Amino acid sequence: MRLDELVVSNLGVLADATLEPAPGFTVVTGETGTGKTLLLGALVALLGGGLRPERIGPAGDEVAVSARFVGPDGDEVVARLRLARGGRTRAYLDGAAASAAEVAVRVGGLVDVVAQHDGLRLRRADVVRAMVDTALDAEGLVTLDAYRAAWEHLEECRREMARLGGDTRTLERERATARHEAEEIAAVDPSVGEDEEVAALIDRLRHAQELAELAATAELSIEAAMEALGSVVDAGRRIDRLDPAAGLAPSTEGAAAEVSEVASDLRRYAEAIVHDPEGLERLQARQARLADLKRRYGDDLATVLAHAGRAGARATELEALLARAGDLGDALGDAEAAVGAAGERLREERRRSADRLTAITEEHLGDLGFSDPVVAIVFEPQEAGPHGADRAELRFASDRRLRPGPVSTTASGGELSRLVLALRLATGVGDVPVVVFDEIDAGVGGETALALAEKLHDVAADSQVLCVTHLPQVAAFADLHVVVDREGPTAGVRVVEGKDRLTEITRMLSGLSGSERGRHHALELVERANLAKAQTR
Repeated sequence: MRLDELVVSNLGVLADATLEPAPGFTVVTGETGTGKTLLLGALVALLGGGLRPERIGPAGDEVAVSARFVGPDGDEVVARLRLARGGRTRAYLDGAAASAAEVAVRVGGLVDVVAQHDGLRLRRADVVRAMVDTALDAEGLVTLDAYRAAWEHLEECRREMARLGGDTRTLERERATARHEAEEIAAVDPSVGEDEEVAALIDRLRHAQELAELAATAELSIEAAMEALGSVVDAGRRIDRLDPAAGLAPSTEGAAAEVSEVASDLRRYAEAIVHDPEGLERLQARQARLADLKRRYGDDLATVLAHAGRAGARATELEALLARAGDLGDALGDAEAAVGAAGERLREERRRSADRLTAITEEHLGDLGFSDPVVAIVFEPQEAGPHGADRAELRFASDRRLRPGPVSTTASGGELSRLVLALRLATGVGDVPVVVFDEIDAGVGGETALALAEKLHDVAADSQVLCVTHLPQVAAFADLHVVVDREGPTAGVRVVEGKDRLTEITRMLSGLSGSERGRHHALELVERANLAKAQTR
């Protein structure tokens, strides 16, 4: 895929700009402060750099950037970001709402940005290590995968050890406690609501004598009442004989029968009451055990039973872990040894990869004006981690007679720019469809600038290249030349061709767009570039 269109709205001074880059090599030029870097910064935003509220320009309350990528078969990817002044970001992929992270992942597979600040990143060990890993051969990649597998196994052993939660003695004490609690509750074997039932039985046995006496007294009272009721029944019967319409006999007889039934109930109740001091003691003991369980494990028996289930499960889990503890200790030691061995093998593969990488980089640097440069990547052992057991450092010397040192102390701005380009070329910068070079030509000029321009144009043979530059030599090699002009608070984008292009290159050469001598030099530079481009086709 290639970048077909980049649209920027209200991004700083760029009120409304559209860039339609060439399939090959596109350069973006303009005076300092016109917004050149902002234009390609829109791509950086899509790559995850994001949009910031302070970048919202004066043309509205929102900034928006979008990019359309087109494949050889006409398939498209359209990515868009919008940021309102209130700070809310909206992202879209192919017209559908998406997250900014999803946009970054999708665009990240299509665009690579090589910026001037990449030289600062070369000071970081992780950046150098990752760069070396991109140059590993098939055997090296197998070794890298083997290290990653060994590290993951070690991490799994560590995670399992962490699940043990401490040393085996501590875990054994926890297991014993959990098993004891589960067995203690199981020995009592309580049931939900049993404590209430036991309390009721205890009250009955405790008051057995009083209950029996009360029932007997009530029975005697009813017997006395029954004698009186006999007279009532006789009276009701006599009334019904004298006055059949009265109908009192059935009701008086029913009342007498009900009272007699109550007397029978009281007699049966009194006979059922048991005086059982031993049974009372057993129930009181049971009540005490249930109360002890509730005091220790929960407010009610349902909670106690739930605790028993958890304690039993934890005891079983700890028993399984303890059974493995000895074996796991051995496995952890073996895993650590395996990571150490895999780390040493990976270090050797990385050294071989680094030798290949630095040799190619030195060749590119030779083309970029260095007579006999030295590029070295040094690996020092360190504590193993997910990416290996060594620390990488990039060292550089502009001449072999000088002692190589860290790039932060041995490379000037111009040297660092060329080193960045050479390294990116050596690691295969053409692996992505679109490559953006953002002012990596700082401190470069003369014949070296021509060599750098040729290198950038060579990259465009395999990838679409966009380059923000101050160098007329680089601009002369462009397949498409775009100029960013600024007038007051706003800037615009225009494509220059023919005479207009010569005028812009003249300005870049001499600072005077109308200089006839500068124009002659610009024409000579473009012709030389065209000749070099023709020879590489």
